[in-house]
Amino acid sequence: MNYREESLKKHAEWRGKIEIVSRVEVDSREKLSLAYTPGVAEPCLAIQKDIEKSFELTRRWNTVPVITDGTAVLGLGDIGPEAGMPVMEGKCALFKAFGDVDAFPLCIRSKDTEEIVRTIELLEGSFGGVNLEDIAAPRCFEIERRLKEELDIPVFHDDQHGTAVVSAAALLNALKLVKKKKEDLNVVINGAGAAGIAIAKYLLRLGVKDVVLCDSKGILCEGDERLNAAKREIAACTNRRRLAGGLAAAMKGADVFIGVSVANCVTKEMVSSMAERAIVFTCANPVPEISREDALAAGAAVVGTGSSEKPNQINNVLVFPGLFRGALDVRASDINYEMMFAASEAIAACVTEEELSPDYILPYAYDKRAHEAVAKAVAAAARRSGVARK
Repeated sequence: MNYREESLKKHAEWRGKIEIVSRVEVDSREKLSLAYTPGVAEPCLAIQKDIEKSFELTRRWNTVPVITDGTAVLGLGDIGPEAGMPVMEGKCALFKAFGDVDAFPLCIRSKDTEEIVRTIELLEGSFGGVNLEDIAAPRCFEIERRLKEELDIPVFHDDQHGTAVVSAAALLNALKLVKKKKEDLNVVINGAGAAGIAIAKYLLRLGVKDVVLCDSKGILCEGDERLNAAKREIAACTNRRRLAGGLAAAMKGADVFIGVSVANCVTKEMVSSMAERAIVFTCANPVPEISREDALAAGAAVVGTGSSEKPNQINNVLVFPGLFRGALDVRASDINYEMMFAASEAIAACVTEEELSPDYILPYAYDKRAHEAVAKAVAAAARRSGVARK
């Protein structure tokens, strides 16, 4: 099937992937009076006295916006907020299908950090959490930081943390196959945007000690004046061996390669230069950094990709529906690293010892067991870490 052509036909047929369905009937005078005026005045007054009641008397407790400015949509780049709507609608459909979370696409026509932050702040009272999506780096870092500081509901940038959570889950299982320990790894990440920087921070917190990050100009080094603020920050805690040069130099002797970058930037020679029993995750879409077949031929022991057509798809959809389900269920005020670590471990645990193989290190994206496991683990972690409010 030509998915692109067929998808365009289907989108014209669907005319949108989500819709609003009423949870109440209004087919009689009595029902109308209860759902709307005059009866509705009573819950309004109750919320006026105690805003927390908005989580009990409205659907706010289960409602999340999927917010973009359209500047980093899939691999398409800055295509604008309206053009990003099909992706945001798709994300909302996945929220509902796998987490029973009511999500709505909000595409903001602004690239101004202050405008975006203020817009979301003004909408806080309508939602139980916020999912940021496809906002270009480095602006996305500041937007997320500000919102996490200023909002009283959880804020999650999926391009950063969803990618980090599922990549770590894949890595935990791949390590079982290659018989290596995370604290002994030499990890190379290619792509120093939102996803790459977030994965680096996440793996360091997870206990990986040696991480090298590359961008299109080469290895990130502390003290490099060309780096923006976000890259300077991550350069200060990575590349402790002070490597210099390009991606080929970084990959020599590496145990793990994680690509969140561009197509065809890795050669078979680069993979061959890695350590024995190397792990290679190539997540660029629609064309990976190196094909799965070439990576295996070059000696990689385990290969994951971003493609649903290949084994070991490293897909954020394994993360965000269950993560928000768990956070919303306990009225979490934040989504913290403890909750994200719990999500990674829950995803990895969905693949049993008997099932685990080089072609199966992650559950499939449509495996509802995984989403339920993530929700349960995240809720428990929220309680343990003190951010749960129920």
